[in-house]
Amino acid sequence: MHDLVIRGGTIIDGTGSAAYTGDLAIDGQRIVAMGDNVGRGREEIDARGRLVTPGWVDIHTHFDGQVMWDPMLSPSGQNGVSTVVMGHCGVGFAPVVPDDHELLINIMEGLEDIPAATLRAGLGWRWQSFPEYLDVLESLPRVLDFATQVPHSALRCYVMGERGRKKDPATADDVNEMARQVEEALRAGALGFSTSRTKVHTTADGKHIPGSYATTDELLGIGRALGRAGHGVFQCVSDMDKPDYEFGWMTELSREQNVPVHFILSHFDRPKFSGLLKHIEEASTKGANIFGLVGGRAIGMLMTLDSDVHPFYRHPSYIEIAKLPLAERVRIMRDPAFKQRILGETTTSTHGYWKPRMEMFETMFRLGNPPDYEPAAEDSIAAQAARAGRTPQDVIYDMLLENDGTEVVYNPLFSYAENSFKPLEDLFNHSNTLVSLADGGAHLGIMTDAAMPTFMLTHWVRDRTRGARIPLERAVMMQTSRTAAAYGLNDRGRLAVGYKADVNVIDFEKLSLDTPYWVRDLPANGRRFMQNARGYDATIVSGIITTRYGESMGVLPGKLVRGPQQAPAK
Repeated sequence: MHDLVIRGGTIIDGTGSAAYTGDLAIDGQRIVAMGDNVGRGREEIDARGRLVTPGWVDIHTHFDGQVMWDPMLSPSGQNGVSTVVMGHCGVGFAPVVPDDHELLINIMEGLEDIPAATLRAGLGWRWQSFPEYLDVLESLPRVLDFATQVPHSALRCYVMGERGRKKDPATADDVNEMARQVEEALRAGALGFSTSRTKVHTTADGKHIPGSYATTDELLGIGRALGRAGHGVFQCVSDMDKPDYEFGWMTELSREQNVPVHFILSHFDRPKFSGLLKHIEEASTKGANIFGLVGGRAIGMLMTLDSDVHPFYRHPSYIEIAKLPLAERVRIMRDPAFKQRILGETTTSTHGYWKPRMEMFETMFRLGNPPDYEPAAEDSIAAQAARAGRTPQDVIYDMLLENDGTEVVYNPLFSYAENSFKPLEDLFNHSNTLVSLADGGAHLGIMTDAAMPTFMLTHWVRDRTRGARIPLERAVMMQTSRTAAAYGLNDRGRLAVGYKADVNVIDFEKLSLDTPYWVRDLPANGRRFMQNARGYDATIVSGIITTRYGESMGVLPGKLVRGPQQAPAK
């Protein structure tokens, strides 16, 4: 008798191989048999008419804060994710000295839109060194597995003190000590190192984060620690305004140390991303291992009347009512006289980033229900207004009042330059890109993209009408064996004998995503966008059923993953 048998499902094994019908048997934490005659199970799941896939391996999250207080790591835990990697973009909470707690909170709030009050209430700070941080993480039972990386911003301040917060170049001694710390962290179980070099990433008080202006010597010096440790990904965010320079040091590091380098490939128009792909290909010919990280959909902002930012948030009349309950605001805003007053005003905002974006109506759309993340140009607020002979402000004002003020407006900010996902099609087809950027645990007030793995199946495989679809087997592979291998997690991401028993049982016809909505479930009464998924009959982590039909089973088999994992012996 096996512990668990999944009977008669359509098996998508995560390798890209063709689907087939069969059974899957689990004992303990491992898959022990697959085929037509695997024997009986103490517990069985009838998977006839269902997909059976590996659990999703999400390699770009910011659960660094949430992992401390949320055992479910929601909404990833409800979206079939069985392993997440955090510690990206150079931000995180270790290593740290007590005097820098507020600094790291300020950095995380600015970059990843996680409220400072929530972080203060939820972190606990029971560590200083990175190995101590890993020990704390290991003590936290969670619904899924999680791993992390060393963030440059925290490391630089830990080693350099006040100098690390500024543009001051690191000395040779500074670089040697940062490298020593990274090597120590990698040997303790970190999966890599991350840094940010983009002007977009600023602290809550508007300053560039530590490490933004690191020299080539600093980057290479730290990167060599990965070579000495024998494992680890070097993850980078850059504006790529000087691609020759950026690819120069990335190629040198990857080739010299046999280190994979990942960079975010999302802020692009076609000429730019085509040029970056060419750089990747040239680096490959030189022996470098460089990957572009690509989102499964555009990086976009969600706006409702409850959002911190929307087209009227800095109009004087709206400021007068902004703190009222939503129902009261809606009642006031439905008054025609109030509407005319607010439409006749101009914004008081001086924010250099948000102010212009609140008037880009050609890139604002009704999200809808079910949500449409690939809207056409003719569906924009600007296009609707032109057809109706109205102003865009007039149209979006009324739209925000629909559904009692909960209607969601979608504004794709990056990776949507052509008003379609055609560029993403091209990027998915490149051998040196990885599906990434779901950003679970981050940007809580403007987006919720942690359901990206579900979206890859619903939109790209089943529902897409504005371009080519992706074969089911390939879409599963892109976010299981491929993402797992990118971080050396070679014991998961496949359905095969000996592999870790992380499995999804999916009702593909019913698989869907709800429209995002607001919840207040963070420490210090913090709020965030949430998005529910439907259609997961079961999710299994380490052989334990964690959810059935979207409901938690109240078990927490997930744990910290320390370092790369070996593939099962054949």
